[in-house]
Amino acid sequence: MPPSRTDLSAFAAGLAARLPGAWTSEYHRHAAYEDQFPTVERLWDAGHVDYIVTQYVLGHDAVLHGPGEQHLYIADRPLYRHQFVVAPLEPDGNDVKPHHFVGVAEPNGIAVPSDPVRAAAQVARRVLPRYERARHTVRRNAEEQPEPPHRLAPPQVSKVVTLTWYDDGALGAPYESVPADARMTLYIHGFQYHPHQAAFLLPAAYGEGGRALRIQAVARQLAAQGIGVNLRHAAPTTRPGLPPTPPKTARAHHR
Repeated sequence: MPPSRTDLSAFAAGLAARLPGAWTSEYHRHAAYEDQFPTVERLWDAGHVDYIVTQYVLGHDAVLHGPGEQHLYIADRPLYRHQFVVAPLEPDGNDVKPHHFVGVAEPNGIAVPSDPVRAAAQVARRVLPRYERARHTVRRNAEEQPEPPHRLAPPQVSKVVTLTWYDDGALGAPYESVPADARMTLYIHGFQYHPHQAAFLLPAAYGEGGRALRIQAVARQLAAQGIGVNLRHAAPTTRPGLPPTPPKTARAHHR
């Protein structure tokens, strides 16, 4: 772990005094590694500042508090003795929830020189405008959609087709279990009726990809008709499997 800088507190205070508006500085020294977590969990950065706080043990940091509930995080930049890093912190409050950040670009932080005058000019030009836009978007999201956009449950349907994967690799459904107005849809998408098994079966010759496409097409078309579709595996059985369907040519010459 690189040794902690001794001038971070003075730098943070000098930076706060030079940013536009009324800013105050709050310095923290950490006795243990986990002490830095509560603040860095709110870090609004997906770049090198986030890398620093996740890869290094930081013995101290500072937070600047500004107008409109703006908060800036300040820490050492390890291996760069004449620089610090400054990054925004996410808005907090009971009305701000994770889904309000979806689609909002991270405002991100920057590395700044240890001179508070030069650092303040860079923060004011490169950080605060992006920070303000992102905060405004999050607050607007919180007003317009206070609760998460949970997906609605599907409507209840009175008719359902249950397609079953059988232990022998067959895929289909017993004839009697298929609603009459769903049978033509199965025919159209390649299901074949096997009288001796009393079932609609989708030929294995289509391959896994071909069968998957046909199942999707069946599900979409039946859903448009208000018919549900389930896909499940057959219950385990100890009974012998059904023999494979003999080729038509073999049946034609059988005596």
